Amino acid sequence: MKLFVKQILLFFSVVLLLSCKTSINEEKKIQENPNIILIIADDMNGYAIKNQYPLIKTPNLNKLLSEGILFENAACNSPVCNPSRSSFFSGLYPHTTGAYMNGSDGWNRSEILKTIKSIPEHFKEQGYETWGAGKLYHNEIEPKRDKRTWDNYPVYQGGFGPFPGKDYWKGGSNFFSIKPWEGSDFDFPDVKNAKAAAEFLNKKHDKPFLMVYGLWRPHSPYTAPKRFFEQYEGVDFPLPKGYKENDFADVPFLGQMLVDSLSKFRENKELSIPLWKKFLKAYAANYSFADDNIGKVINALDKSNYAKNTIVIFYSDNGFHNGEKMRWGKATLWEQADYVPFIIRTPDKKRAICKATISLIDIFPTLVDYAGIKVPAHALDGNSLVPLIKNPNLKWSHPSFTSYGENYSSVRNERYRYLSYPDGTEEMYDLQNDPYEWKNIVNDKNVETIKDKLKREIPKKWAPTLGGRLEVPRDYKKVMRPEMLKAAKAKGS
Repeated sequence: MKLFVKQILLFFSVVLLLSCKTSINEEKKIQENPNIILIIADDMNGYAIKNQYPLIKTPNLNKLLSEGILFENAACNSPVCNPSRSSFFSGLYPHTTGAYMNGSDGWNRSEILKTIKSIPEHFKEQGYETWGAGKLYHNEIEPKRDKRTWDNYPVYQGGFGPFPGKDYWKGGSNFFSIKPWEGSDFDFPDVKNAKAAAEFLNKKHDKPFLMVYGLWRPHSPYTAPKRFFEQYEGVDFPLPKGYKENDFADVPFLGQMLVDSLSKFRENKELSIPLWKKFLKAYAANYSFADDNIGKVINALDKSNYAKNTIVIFYSDNGFHNGEKMRWGKATLWEQADYVPFIIRTPDKKRAICKATISLIDIFPTLVDYAGIKVPAHALDGNSLVPLIKNPNLKWSHPSFTSYGENYSSVRNERYRYLSYPDGTEEMYDLQNDPYEWKNIVNDKNVETIKDKLKREIPKKWAPTLGGRLEVPRDYKKVMRPEMLKAAKAKGS
């Protein structure tokens, strides 16, 4: 009988020991898996990050720069919101999915995007708690899929508002209103979502988490709380460094068709410089407002229990022209629209500058690699940036690639950008000596070898377009000269 009791006690001791060991292992696993915060701005260019427009005040981004790795040659894979977000959340290029333009609604129309797992879907499946708020996918996701994606469903989305009412616009769009906001800060979804993010970080979490905070600013409408306009009161806003009159003598016809010729600021075909400067001030106010909300989330993290085990990645979905290349907006294949601010802050707050030509397509493989979780079922188009996080000076052999429609290509290495259009016309720029791309050197014999190497990065196969709208509307059959249309048809575009 005593022997039996001893055996029972031994059995329960073993079970207890194994249970404790399992619990310790689970706790250890929770501690080892890093938390991840993605902060996504909307239409933020390099004015502050690359000091292209020193007037803009961004104390929180400056602090993040002092604690993180700046990827100073980062690029989006599509220079507009919807396809850019479809691309980086899926890890697939637009030419893989067919989502090239705003309005393409890739998550609901692309057979590929409808079936694969996005970043938050995959991380949730791998045991992460997923939290999202703000501007995320751009277009709406089916409610069932949203619920499978986020643990905080329904996700608070918000919107571009508040709209301040007509101060100035053309074409009847209140997206181009300019006015300081005198109501509550909480009239802005960015503020509400920053507060919700801080509350999430103040809670106890039993699992590692993936947080995605998407801002609606500095995207128009050009309104922000009044104090962000007041900090620029009395400041004379110079025209952008990259602005140059008559900058299209060496730009192919299809490249010229991507721009609006600053039509928003023209009266009787003449540019209104005061109006242009008014827009620059409003963009700066929106930029600083975005910076303020980014700071709220970062500060909440730093005061929380998770700072020592959380990686932060900050970036914009695309860049933005404020007059460079005669364009106010995005949707071009030049540096101003394709470059995006991109900073990674690891828990050790290592400060560095990395010159590698990375792009937003690399986010998904980076997160999977850094977190040490299972790779998704679908093959990712990008490359993990973990080797660059470990050594920002590592040699990188992957040029960035951006497209805006079938056969509209832009390839960039650390020094040069090469562009090609459906009609076979080309551009090439030496960004080291010509950062604003004023001189097309595509016919320079000295760069032929480099040009040929960059051309090899252009895909051989392009997914059929899912449609959508062009940011500068045009009818190709009407605007393309007959020889161009013939060449485009010959290329199958």
